[in-house]
Amino acid sequence: MWPHRIWLGAAVLPLALLVPRDAPVPHILAEPPAAPRTRAVAAPQPVIVSRTAWHADESIVRERAAYTGAVRAVFVHHTGETNDYDCAEAPELIRNVEEAHIKGRGWDDIGYNFLVDRCGTIYEGRAGGITRSVRGAHTTGFNADSVGIAVLGDYRDGEKVPAPVVRALASIAAWKLRPGEDPRGKVKLRSTNDASRYPKGEVAVLNVISGHRDTYQTSCPGQALYDELPEIRSMAAAMRTAAEREGEANTEDAGNTH
Repeated sequence: MWPHRIWLGAAVLPLALLVPRDAPVPHILAEPPAAPRTRAVAAPQPVIVSRTAWHADESIVRERAAYTGAVRAVFVHHTGETNDYDCAEAPELIRNVEEAHIKGRGWDDIGYNFLVDRCGTIYEGRAGGITRSVRGAHTTGFNADSVGIAVLGDYRDGEKVPAPVVRALASIAAWKLRPGEDPRGKVKLRSTNDASRYPKGEVAVLNVISGHRDTYQTSCPGQALYDELPEIRSMAAAMRTAAEREGEANTEDAGNTH
């Protein structure tokens, strides 16, 4: 049996390579952004562990971050390694993913914008600023105007998704999606890569919160996690509604002080 540290790295490496390269392309919209369909506002930013805190290896990052438009879609992934890890080991697992993406795939940086461990802790992924629209390398053909979130673990074989994971995914979506975007709605995005399920140039109608498998031939994010997407959408929408009501209450209170 391998030492536990070596096993963690070896287990994540092959599965972290499943996301194919999506070379930079010009920013292309399927259609001009529509006016917000609802009054919903973005929810507050959740607590996020920084790259500095998980000790990202900045010396192997190849290029500076590239940016895209406001986030119109969220793509959920799993990294595919064991679920039998202590959450204190999550930073090590993420460093293994970073190395696999950069040294194994030749990417500029880790592909995912954010990662979540099984305890629901959220980690900054790709560099460039968590409050900015950083273009990732997570969903072939659909990296523009989107954010990719990977859950550490394997959810293909009926593994139950912990409630903190569902809540963490919803909180990122509620925060990162542009104001007015309904987490329960649909979005039109134009494919930029023939390797996706949609030929380059074709417009795909997707759920605002989708799984990796919706745009690429893969089992990711695993059936158990994929089955949680409706709950994640509803929870994200509820978080936005709560944020809107709080904002209205604060505005009313401020008005009453005059």
